[in-house]
Order: sequence, then C-alpha cells, then structure tokens
Amino acid sequence: MERFATPMLEVPALIAESGGDTLALCYQCGTCSGTCPWNQVRDFRVRNVLSLAQLGLEGYEGEDLWLCATCKACVDNCPRGVEIIDVMRTLRSIVAETGAFPKTLRGVMGSVQSNGNPWMGDPAQRAAWRKDSALRAFDGSQAAAFFTCCAQSFDPRNVKVARATARVLEAAGLDVGVLDEGTRCCGDAVRKAGNEGLFERLARHNAPRIDQAATVMVGSPHCLNTFRREYPANGHVRDVVHVVQVLAERLAAGALTLTKPVERRVIYHDPCYLGRHNDVYDAPREVLKAIPGLELIEFERNREDAVCCGGGGGRLWMETPVEERFAVLKLREARAKRATTVATACPYCVAMFEDARTALDLEDLEVADVNELVAQAL
Repeated sequence: MERFATPMLEVPALIAESGGDTLALCYQCGTCSGTCPWNQVRDFRVRNVLSLAQLGLEGYEGEDLWLCATCKACVDNCPRGVEIIDVMRTLRSIVAETGAFPKTLRGVMGSVQSNGNPWMGDPAQRAAWRKDSALRAFDGSQAAAFFTCCAQSFDPRNVKVARATARVLEAAGLDVGVLDEGTRCCGDAVRKAGNEGLFERLARHNAPRIDQAATVMVGSPHCLNTFRREYPANGHVRDVVHVVQVLAERLAAGALTLTKPVERRVIYHDPCYLGRHNDVYDAPREVLKAIPGLELIEFERNREDAVCCGGGGGRLWMETPVEERFAVLKLREARAKRATTVATACPYCVAMFEDARTALDLEDLEVADVNELVAQAL
C-alpha cells in the first residue's frame, strides 16, 4: 500500500506564533541554498528545511537544522525578505522543547544555566583575566563600560585578547570600567540554539547591570548584536559599540598614536556578526592600516560577501569534520596569498581559526585579534 506524508498543520502555526512568521513569504526559489557557505564543503539545502517546515512534514528537525551558523548570507540575498535565521531559531526552539538538543549543546546549556558561561568556568573568576590590568570594575562613575565576553573571560586563547584590549583601552585614554563582576553570558548562542527561556533569564539578569552605563563597549560582535538587536526587544535599549569602532575614532582624532612597527602581511576576516549583522566593515580596516609596518590584504570574498568562520549559531561547540570547516578553507586561502597573519575582531573567529590552524599544522601562520596587533604597536 502506498503511504502518503501526513502534514502536521499545527507546526506552521506554531512557527508563526514563535517568531518565524516570515516563513510564509518563502516561495522556494532556492536562493538561500545557493548562497549558504555549507555548499562549499557539503550538500546542504536550506530550502529543504524551510519547505518541510512550511508543510508541517517530518524531517525539518533533522541534522541539517543544526548546521546553520547564522551567518546571514541567505537573509541578505532572499528576494522575499524571509528572516531565515529567525525561522531556524524558532524551529530549534520547537525541537528543544522536546529535549532534542545535540549532545554537545546540552553540555553548553547546562554550563550557562549553572555557571553563567559556556566554558564551565567558575563565575567567581570572571574578572580574573584583568588581575594585572590598571582597568577596574565599572562602578557607574566612568563614562563607559567594557562588557567582557565569556570567551574573553574563560577561554585561555581569548583571555589573551582581553588583556591586549585592556592595554589598548588604557593607551587610548578612555574613561572606562570593566563590566564583568556579576554579569553572565549575553545569551547569543543560547538563543540561536533555541533555548528561549534561558535567554530571557540571562537578559533579565544582565540588563539592569548594563543599563548603568551610558555607553557599553564590547569585544565580541555576538555581544554587540545581542545587546543592540535582541535585548531592546526585551525593553532594554542602550548605546553599544565594538572596541574597533572606538579605536578607529581615537586614531582619527589623534588621541591614540601607534609607533612600533608590526612587520606582518595581514589578511583580515570579516566576522559575520560585526559585518553582515551590524554593517561594521571599515573600522577594523582603518585600525589595521594605522599600524606601522603592517601590510593589509584581503580574501577574495570579503566584506558583505565574506565566508563565515563557522562558529555562530552554537556551531563553536559542535563537532565538524576538518574538511568541512569554513575556517580551514580560509586558512588555505590565506596561505596561498602569502599572509603571515589572519586578523579578525571576534572571539568565536579567533577560536575557530586557531582550531583550523592546529588541524592543518600551520605553526607559522599567526591568528590574531585586531586588538592584539594594536597592542604590539603601542
């Protein structure tokens, strides 16, 4: 007997009610699949996931749902204005309600719930990274606050970036205090993975602390996007900027001078959440160009067309075969272009590139945050 698929009519309605209402605009043109970076390394058809969800058919909850790195390339190219990231997030939240998180993400969610960060770090040690820094905790008297990303507080590689950033902020003469004591994860990866309840709790905890500052500076584009675009939806609006934006302004005004040559051939990677999500492309390049001795070059695909590092949407904590890692593709291109350093402005990107560098055994290719290069030029 021939079997027919049985649509679950409640699924499209639930998607619409949960924030994925633009899915109804999709007319299955396939542009999303054509622009998704996954198709450089494997077959991944975003359209298939959307089609199954539209029809309420089984299959949308499969492995492909968890591949999306929320890079926004599909959203920017969709001719119908479908907010595909919102749809993916909504689908994940529906699946998550059944407890069907990927195993690695379950551990991350548990750590954020218990420790306030994804790295299982002791929350009492969140400010330990700045023990040798002149920067002090934000107390409300400073003109601005620097919010420390979880990665820059607990991930050993990114702790180095936080310390370099502190040196740079001091050298720039900024009246800034560090907003790390008592804060928790911004919730970016938590929400993108579909855990709306935990995200709401994080937002409620952090917002009163962040609201004390007139200006909040961040070192992570994921914090930037969350505070700008997702916390405001919860009734909290503030002036938030990435550190590279502040540095570009200070350099242009002559308030920060870089004098030591940094002899590097640097190729800059645009983080998705700084570039496509928040339209910050020029500031990091202006900062790099201000460093004496530094030669700046570009990837073939850059700015709006840049290829994702692969770490967004919770992918930072998920296993990816070496040959399917976007960061591996980019490091191979960097090597072909004779770059000595891959620079970026995102802790997720730093972590993904460091993993790719280890996988490819490229000891002579440096991975650096823009702030680390600036610190070397002070």
